[in-house]
Amino acid sequence: MLTIQNLSFHFGSRTMYDEASLHIKPKNRIGVIGFNGAGKTTLLKLIYGQLQPDGGTISKPNDCTIGFLNQDMLSYETGQSILEVTMEAFGDIITLQEDIDQILKEMETNYRDELVGELAKKQERFEAMDGYTAKAKAEAILEGLGFSTADLERPLRNFSGGWRMRVMLAKLLLQKPSVLMLDEPTNHLDLPSIQWLEQYISNYEGAVLIVSHDREFLDRAVNSIVEVAGGKLIQYSGNYTFYLQEREQRMEVQRNAFENQQQKIKQTEQFINRFRAKSTKARQVQSKVKMLEKMDMVDAVHEENPEMNLRFTFKQQSGKIVSEMKNVTKAYGENVIFRDSSLHIERGDKIAFIGANGKGKSTMLRVIDGSEPIQEGETKKGHNVITTFYAQHQLESLTLDNEILDELKQAGSEKTELELRTILGAFLFSGEEVNKKIKVLSGGEKSRVALAKTLISEANFLMLDEPTNHLDIQSVNVLIQALQQYEGTYIVVSHDRHFISHIANKIWYVENQEVKEFPGNYEEFCYFMEQREAEQQGTDSTQSSKPKKEKKQRSDSERKEWQKKVNQTKKKLEKAEELVMELEEKKEALEGELANPEIFSDSKKLQELNATYEQTKSDLETANEDWENLMLELEELEEQDSN
Repeated sequence: MLTIQNLSFHFGSRTMYDEASLHIKPKNRIGVIGFNGAGKTTLLKLIYGQLQPDGGTISKPNDCTIGFLNQDMLSYETGQSILEVTMEAFGDIITLQEDIDQILKEMETNYRDELVGELAKKQERFEAMDGYTAKAKAEAILEGLGFSTADLERPLRNFSGGWRMRVMLAKLLLQKPSVLMLDEPTNHLDLPSIQWLEQYISNYEGAVLIVSHDREFLDRAVNSIVEVAGGKLIQYSGNYTFYLQEREQRMEVQRNAFENQQQKIKQTEQFINRFRAKSTKARQVQSKVKMLEKMDMVDAVHEENPEMNLRFTFKQQSGKIVSEMKNVTKAYGENVIFRDSSLHIERGDKIAFIGANGKGKSTMLRVIDGSEPIQEGETKKGHNVITTFYAQHQLESLTLDNEILDELKQAGSEKTELELRTILGAFLFSGEEVNKKIKVLSGGEKSRVALAKTLISEANFLMLDEPTNHLDIQSVNVLIQALQQYEGTYIVVSHDRHFISHIANKIWYVENQEVKEFPGNYEEFCYFMEQREAEQQGTDSTQSSKPKKEKKQRSDSERKEWQKKVNQTKKKLEKAEELVMELEEKKEALEGELANPEIFSDSKKLQELNATYEQTKSDLETANEDWENLMLELEELEEQDSN
């Protein structure tokens, strides 16, 4: 469908891509990952044509269309309703509808047979293009992305940037491009909308490329990972969890190959140094020197998982009760956000507040902070509680003329410059970058500075509103480490399920306009909600239970045939996995032989080994493709059973 061959691209003197290659097939769902600044968004812009490569080619068939959801769309503004903006995806249908309306209007005053014939043709074409269902499709996608029915007629300009991005996403999904490219879509979606998008993408007919830092989303939405690193595009066949496992295995192979090669280089250099002065060994010495010069060097493995070993302390311990709320009600006019909610936060609580946007999560944080008035009830801060609040509006408190390092120094944490540099390094500010002024930073960079300030504030109660937005996966891991080490109390609003599952021991959620607490981690909360939903379905009327019975009756007659296909596919998959492992071991062994200095003295054997190595690489690529196709076949069979 789309082929990238030997792609090269530079920003000034910086090399972003150096002869990188990638082949995108129909129904590929690819997660694009890598450090911030590695070139993920640049790759999408190159594919879309916003940027032009310095070398190589990006080729696609003439009928291949590309849709791109990017951060630039946040600023798009119009007085049209969001439904009208979304309906722009059906340009041909809208034009045809206008033609039909014009003919009908003309027929009111000038009824002619020719008009009747033309009208019939256009109406027939309109029906063939599913024109009568276009509006319903647009409404369904907008509501799936979190908009209420009442929202659909509101002007786009009345919505915040994040909600506008959802409208642009809805429009893009309705256009159904051959290649759908999404740049950090989960930054602008709440948890229900993310789960809806996962399901939509899993059934998407074209190819999908997604830049994302949300590990859970990548595990559920993609079947391939492309890592942008060192100017290359490194592809892994599987979701993010598979990528981690496969990458570790590849790194181990590379690590061993590097160590073996370094040992051989050391031995060769010792031979050269020992016999350099001996005329009887001159030929052998020269041979060894040439061998070293021609050696294809194995790169050292660079560990890219920064760890933060700093201990985050605070000046004084808070009292046992950090915050209390009794019968709290919050409303904006007639719009009740939550009512009659009673909760308390105890010292050591690690709370994740989850749910759909518009349910009052950020509002509740401001209520706890005391910066948001309430209509009814009572709030009370505990003894010796020192609070710090991280949210997007907190960026305004940064001093624009300060350098990044100075901004952290003025936070009053009494940490050394080395400790502050270590923290900034974990949040992707290394070397001279710490001397950048705040005013030249992007929004994402300012977010990371504000988050670093929050973590070193020495407060004993942290309130964090969407802290993982604008962080890459490695930085999210650093934040997880920091919060796991933190001995104080915190409440975090987030839609990142991997993040939540690693940092929370309590879950807050909103149900029927009341904020409720679940006393357990996120995994336990999900199990609780699933069990409760199953119990509610079990107590439904017999009418609602009929489909379950019908499904069982239908599946009984076909169950054996379905199970037979599943078993056959699983056996093929096992054989394919064994073949991949055999070929990987063979490739590794051949690499070891090719790294042996002695092989270079036998040109015939070297030629044979090279030929075998290239054939093995080709066989391995074919085997990986077969394995991937079998995985997709098995997934489709299992989905048939769940439908």
